[in-house]
Amino acid sequence: MNTTIRLNRNLINFGIPLVLLGTLILLMKSSFLNGNDTLNFAITADLLLMVPLVYFLLIRKSEIPNTTVIPVMIIGLLVGSYFLPQESQTYLSIFKTWALPVIEISILTFVIIKVRRAVKTYKELKSATPDFYDALKKVCSEILPKKLVLPFATEVAVFYYGFINWKTREINENEFTYHKNSGTPALFGGFIMIIGIETVAFHFLLARWSIVAAWILTALSFYTAIQVFGFAKSLSKRPISINKDSLTLKYGILNEVEIPFSDIDKVELSRKLLEKNELTKTLSPLGELESHNIIIHLKKENQLVGLYGMKKRFNLLGLHIDEPNDFKEKIEIAI
Repeated sequence: MNTTIRLNRNLINFGIPLVLLGTLILLMKSSFLNGNDTLNFAITADLLLMVPLVYFLLIRKSEIPNTTVIPVMIIGLLVGSYFLPQESQTYLSIFKTWALPVIEISILTFVIIKVRRAVKTYKELKSATPDFYDALKKVCSEILPKKLVLPFATEVAVFYYGFINWKTREINENEFTYHKNSGTPALFGGFIMIIGIETVAFHFLLARWSIVAAWILTALSFYTAIQVFGFAKSLSKRPISINKDSLTLKYGILNEVEIPFSDIDKVELSRKLLEKNELTKTLSPLGELESHNIIIHLKKENQLVGLYGMKKRFNLLGLHIDEPNDFKEKIEIAI
């Protein structure tokens, strides 16, 4: 019953703005628009102000974040840019030149302020080193639709860990690193080198057919290398931690899970090959390319949250810890 009501409500929330946009598209394709400056202004105002306002009034008391009004405004801008004749885009151009940069800067400022506030609150409440990625996800969940939270937070975190956060992360007594004694950083470095070499080779090969396609491939490869670099840098910034009632396992921003102590059956020091079945996983997404020295056996299934929110069920997990003996001892004491 509740699901049906929610679906009907969402149909209204999104359906009415879509109908309004469809009506405006039909109007923009009509002959009445030619040379009618007043109508041009009215349509531009409807696209950029009226449709977002109607959408806001529909969602203001729902679970949908009010900040989703901004994407609706951007959709109106794109619709106008595509369907309005070039000579009728005077007011649209004014908006792009003066209003859009202000909106972009305001959004960025809002996100930064919210993240800084969340980090400060996290530090005060936890009395521990704050985790930027956790704070970022919390902030994004307040300003973005649920399905966009993890993809957006992941993209921001890649650049933050890769190019902004160069400060060495202090490791607390309850925290453990997993990148110092493993070959993972070198493996990521190898990936970046391979991407660079193949990009150069494919660029010149593809340029013989299409220079545009060659540069598109180069740009995508460069962006992939940036992502891999950000993933590698995040490993040292997000250690594994033993909390009061749970174990938090992190592999940079690539994988994470919080396991209650009550779900842990035993922690085993072992490098043996893991059984290949649906519920056996490794904390590292690299799988067998990275060796493990700890195997955690669970009493019941837990869920590993991966890149962009992808989820995997497991009841046995292999991982690498730089100090496995100390880790096992502290886990057993905590349990």
